[in-house]
Amino acid sequence: MNFQQLRIVRETVRQNFNLTEVAEALFTSQPGVSKHIKDLEDELGVELFVRKGKRLIGLTEPGKELIGIVERLLLDAQNIKQLADQFTQKDQGQLVIATTHTQARYVLPKVVKGFKDAFPKVHLVLHQGSPAEIVSMLQTGQADIGIATEALDTAPEIATFPYYQWRHALIVPKGHPLASLKGLTLKDIAAYPIITYHEGYTGRGQLDKAFADEGLAPDIVMSALDADVIKAYVELGLGIGIVASMAYYAERDTNLSLSESEHLFRLNTTLIGVRRGHYLRGYAYKFIELCAAEHTEAVVRQQATQLA
Repeated sequence: MNFQQLRIVRETVRQNFNLTEVAEALFTSQPGVSKHIKDLEDELGVELFVRKGKRLIGLTEPGKELIGIVERLLLDAQNIKQLADQFTQKDQGQLVIATTHTQARYVLPKVVKGFKDAFPKVHLVLHQGSPAEIVSMLQTGQADIGIATEALDTAPEIATFPYYQWRHALIVPKGHPLASLKGLTLKDIAAYPIITYHEGYTGRGQLDKAFADEGLAPDIVMSALDADVIKAYVELGLGIGIVASMAYYAERDTNLSLSESEHLFRLNTTLIGVRRGHYLRGYAYKFIELCAAEHTEAVVRQQATQLA
């Protein structure tokens, strides 16, 4: 048994049992992948994969048991390397943050600046993606820290910590009737075409629920992944916009007005997530603490090492 065999077993599951894609992901050949799987099965004396002809279509019961052990073994192997780097290159290395456009654009710049001032030799990678992609990157070890409002708290192997709370807000073109309307209601908003976030992004579920609770079916004429796109089309007069409140800057968004609407929308909580059992370098804990001072290394370590 060797690590390459274990990597192949893990990657086979990740690639939905397509051995061609496994070979491409691991920079090897398909016959080599098949041989490693057969050698491991022969050594263990059990079949790990369900076969249909020459194709693999699933995991056997022993395979299902094994995959959890494989994940832990490969995670610990990665942790050993991270541990060594922590003591040999304390303030050098790479930190991968997976987050959404809204967080990267409107929330994290000050944190990133503070981090780079403190750790100039650490290569910081800011990967923008959907909440589901962020969860996947944490699960597979491609990211050290994830920051998002959705999805992080649905994966038991990810430990989460509250970052900050926020509400949605209504933006309209300058001079729009809703710009100065007092006592704004959701019914008032629903009378106009709306541009807001795509499903699964930046609290969209909370928005839909707010309207549904009032028995309203808003006309959402466009949806986008980030606030910059929403604001651009609101400026063109294609609709009114609902964005995260922190995405509006009066000094920059001079063609838009922010309506007094936060009382209409529920609080959202953006979360910081790390994979349980994943060894974090010292500077990763510092990044989290720069986001929220109460989440010290001791606090994060305690929760992140607990089993789900």
